[in-house]
Amino acid sequence: MYIIAALYHFTRFSDPDGLRAPLKALCDTQDVKGTLLVAGEGINGTIAGPRAGIDAVITHIKSLPGCDGLEWKESTAKTPPFGKMKVRLKREIVTMGQPDVDPTDRVGHYVEAADWNDLISRDDVAVIDTRNDYEVSIGTFDGAIDPQTKSFGEFPAWWQENKHRFHNKKVAMFCTGGIRCEKSTNYLVGQGVEDVFHLKGGILKYLENVPQEDSSWQGECFVFDNRVSVGHGLKEGPHMLCHGCRRPILPQDTARDGYEAGVSCHQCVNETSDTDKARFRERQHQIMLARDRGEDHMSAAPSGQNTDN
Repeated sequence: MYIIAALYHFTRFSDPDGLRAPLKALCDTQDVKGTLLVAGEGINGTIAGPRAGIDAVITHIKSLPGCDGLEWKESTAKTPPFGKMKVRLKREIVTMGQPDVDPTDRVGHYVEAADWNDLISRDDVAVIDTRNDYEVSIGTFDGAIDPQTKSFGEFPAWWQENKHRFHNKKVAMFCTGGIRCEKSTNYLVGQGVEDVFHLKGGILKYLENVPQEDSSWQGECFVFDNRVSVGHGLKEGPHMLCHGCRRPILPQDTARDGYEAGVSCHQCVNETSDTDKARFRERQHQIMLARDRGEDHMSAAPSGQNTDN
């Protein structure tokens, strides 16, 4: 059984690049794999490994400057969620592209999972899903607004174009694990919106804590590892990943026109060129050769590079 730890923490690192090598060495020693992103604004990532290994890495991260209050979410998997370990230096730990946004300054009001249903059922509350369109496509909360953004960096422009829709409304936002809402709520506060709320711990905490019979969630939640999706109780969902476009698909989608393992699915078959498809076929060929030799291929699994935790 593999322990999966999803984490993020906003703090100020004076030398984020100096954190990389010790983190990578520890993860390698402890047989922990996944991706950790470090930046001047903090740390973000998802890692998986044995219980002792995860505990050792979490203890190390909590010892970093300003990280003693680190919170993380755990789940389990029967097969390895990641193929390798990467520690990357980034400009932002989740990319929004707004230099004035600072979640260490002020964010929206946190709402516990147990109180979320009551909030989003109110007539004076607008509920906004801050995730990407392919994530929203497989599940979201009842009545949530989908901005149909392809990346989190598009959210500010979407807000500027649509803010008139939320006049005299309280705004409740959510994402997979909370990190995107730390930035989006700070952004809205900076835009003069005072009544801003976000789901503490994100969808994952809600699915973990709220029984399905009491839930306002419909569908599955996309996750950035080999599980692809999870449902209530954080049980692994039915989705697969199209390795051509990295979007989630269902097993029955493999029978649809346009599907070719490792190359394309019905969603992306017309989005890539013949040159792209030839490259994807060669990648898939190398993956299968590696599997025949009993080896892991670097492209066989999602990288674990989160946009959210």
